[in-house]
Amino acid sequence: MSDPTELSRRERQIMDVVFAQGDATVNQIAAALPDPPTAMAVRRMMHILEEKGFLKRRQEGREVVYSPKQSKQKAGKNALRHVLDTFFGGALDEALAAHLGSGETLSADQLSRINQLIEQARKEGR
Repeated sequence: MSDPTELSRRERQIMDVVFAQGDATVNQIAAALPDPPTAMAVRRMMHILEEKGFLKRRQEGREVVYSPKQSKQKAGKNALRHVLDTFFGGALDEALAAHLGSGETLSADQLSRINQLIEQARKEGR
């Protein structure tokens, strides 16, 4: 698969819609885009994203339905790795410190989950 950072702004918007919906037709994607281009322009961009290896398609009756070629979880991990490498020198602790210092409030459940993950990583020697 190509590097997701090489996507245009509109291609990223399309991929965001497809990941959010799981799969979608050209018309569904066009309806979800801000300041949408024509359906023909969306169809062309979908074809380009398929050629780049980001999307796959299947025929359902007369409709072509597109879905991500990579799972949402794997794509999210790759995107997070890119952010960590680009903005935090690969340091997860610095990214977490930046987030915690941003003033956003974490719920008790979120804090508990973070503590569980830290403990699990300690036990596994990671």
